[in-house]
Amino acid sequence: MIDRIKRVSLRKVWKHEAHDFTVWLEENIDVLKEVVGFEITNAEREQSTGNFSVDLKAEDESGNVIVIENQLEKSDHDHLGKIITYLAAFDAKKAIWMVKEPRVEHINAISWLNEGGNGCDFWLLKIEAIQIGESAPAPLITRIVGPSEETRQVGKIKKEDSERHRLRFSFWSKLLETSRGKLPLFNAISPTKDTWIGASAGKRGFQYAYWITKNSLRAELRIDLGKDSEEENLKLFNKLKEYQSEIESKFGEPLEWNEAEGYRVCIIRKLLTTGGYRNTEEEWTPISEEGIDVMQRLEKAIKPFLGKLK
Repeated sequence: MIDRIKRVSLRKVWKHEAHDFTVWLEENIDVLKEVVGFEITNAEREQSTGNFSVDLKAEDESGNVIVIENQLEKSDHDHLGKIITYLAAFDAKKAIWMVKEPRVEHINAISWLNEGGNGCDFWLLKIEAIQIGESAPAPLITRIVGPSEETRQVGKIKKEDSERHRLRFSFWSKLLETSRGKLPLFNAISPTKDTWIGASAGKRGFQYAYWITKNSLRAELRIDLGKDSEEENLKLFNKLKEYQSEIESKFGEPLEWNEAEGYRVCIIRKLLTTGGYRNTEEEWTPISEEGIDVMQRLEKAIKPFLGKLK
């Protein structure tokens, strides 16, 4: 005969969180092994840290401290704050938070903490009590959130993105500061964390822009009249290309004329390989100065021919 699983109120099994549930967990700490994937030993109750007492303090196989906080209710901010406090106070490497009902915001918070690369691992577990028929109640513990290599990789990527954004913003700040008074075209432009900064060429659909990578900078004129403008962009590009020899003569060297087949924007540009945002801040000044010189020459070379375009 096959019977059904029934959920039982946690408070019917453990009337008091500290006096009943935490005592039971201390004596049966091995029930967590299958959920978290490692041995937990030497569990001790109510270890004090200043004004707070952690529910359980234990150790993993390597002797690293684990803090365990229990909550037979919905997860809340107060307990999340306590867990972080206990981690710092006991110099713990792992934290386990057991709750009756994990809120979405706390699931997201624990996931974010596991991305942080701070040397600590966090688990959020759901505790339930079940019966099969009229059997004695048993715990059902489910892993909601835990550390993983994928989570760490996400955290690493976010950290790299943040660093890249910081460097690009700083580089653009340096270039725009250096160009002030030399390149009026960009006087009203503010630094950004993006890959590029641009300024209007004074004619609809035409924009001068800088693009930065980790090891290069380019200055360019972009032709883009907006959505569904591929044909018109290409016509304007080809009109300018009729003056290619004159433009390049004024510029002083060849330019890259990019029709960008399959892409809406047409581009006339010069790539500089002196360096990019991954260079040192001291090297940003000569990189910026070279970029400003190229942009000045590009604008001067193209401007007379923009007026000839209808």
